Amino acid sequence: MRNLFFYGTLRDRPLLEIVMGASGDALDVTPAVLPGYKVSSVAQGPFPMIETCTGETAKGVLVRGLTPEQIARLDFYEGGFGYDLHQITLEDGQSGEVYVPEPDLWAPDGPWDLSLWQDEWGALSRHAAVEVMGYMGSRSRDDVARMFPRIRARAAAKVNASASIHGAGTLHGQIDVQNQQRVYSNFYALDEMRLRYERFDGALSAPVDRAVFVGSDAAIVLPYDPLRDRVLLIEQVRMGPLARGDKSCWQLEPIAGAVDPGETPQMAARREAQEEAGLTLGEVLPVSEVYASPGNSTEFYYIYLGLADLPDEVTGIGGLDSEAEDIRSHLMSFDDLMDLVDGMGAVNAPLVLVAYWLARHRDGLRLAKAAATPE
Repeated sequence: MRNLFFYGTLRDRPLLEIVMGASGDALDVTPAVLPGYKVSSVAQGPFPMIETCTGETAKGVLVRGLTPEQIARLDFYEGGFGYDLHQITLEDGQSGEVYVPEPDLWAPDGPWDLSLWQDEWGALSRHAAVEVMGYMGSRSRDDVARMFPRIRARAAAKVNASASIHGAGTLHGQIDVQNQQRVYSNFYALDEMRLRYERFDGALSAPVDRAVFVGSDAAIVLPYDPLRDRVLLIEQVRMGPLARGDKSCWQLEPIAGAVDPGETPQMAARREAQEEAGLTLGEVLPVSEVYASPGNSTEFYYIYLGLADLPDEVTGIGGLDSEAEDIRSHLMSFDDLMDLVDGMGAVNAPLVLVAYWLARHRDGLRLAKAAATPE
């Protein structure tokens, strides 16, 4: 049996229980103080670090009587962040251990506040921890560390889903998930599940087997210049058409990208416009919030129209080298866009959706722009 001192995110009891695989009643947790150490925020992420510092003290909790199995679970979780156990002596003389990061791994960035972290990052971190601990025994902690940005993106999607604004007038019935297994995970994930669901007659269905593609949320924005009455589209190679055997693997589409943890969908739309096309958007107008395909995918789209200045010289080659992006931008008049859509030449569903939205609102946008433009 071993005693561990926790100073950071694992002071959050629900997160600690997920990582330890134990209920709160089974844990012996008491407040504790560790002299000669300092806790700081980390510049690279929303979590803290601890380091030796003469004259400082670190406040936290001591969890006593941990089993080898619980230590193994903690090592799996903390090890992916480059934290390892060190022997310590607490202010009251009790001995224990604490997870300390590798030297120079993280940069301290001022004080760290547990309550603030719980408000901003607690729910996301708990969702991420469920996925992380689900890999114990099947993936190494280095594998999990490599996948962690995508794990956090999937966790952020769960947080966003809890604030959903749709669903009025539909059944909110019982769903009994009898088994759920992650059969693949990397950039995306694939779950197989067996479930029963409440039928419209009130009875539960027979067990059914289903599979679901688990992605993250995405922001999609079509830049539109109401003065010149034209849009900007981007072109890049796409894996969906390639895997389907489509003769056209380079696709025309709006600007799009994943919503990163900690940013709003509108923030993501603005960031992606800069990264993919070098554009600074003006007003970003919400068009729709939709599932890509609710029958088999968690992928969720926040679709926008972004007002922008689109002179002839705005086109070029963009994208991030770090994401292996090679993106060409195109200008297209509104009339040509609608001819493309009506002629079945646009095979990107969000592009079709936002084009028809623009057709409905175009006159008002152009009148507003004309009224705001000095002669």
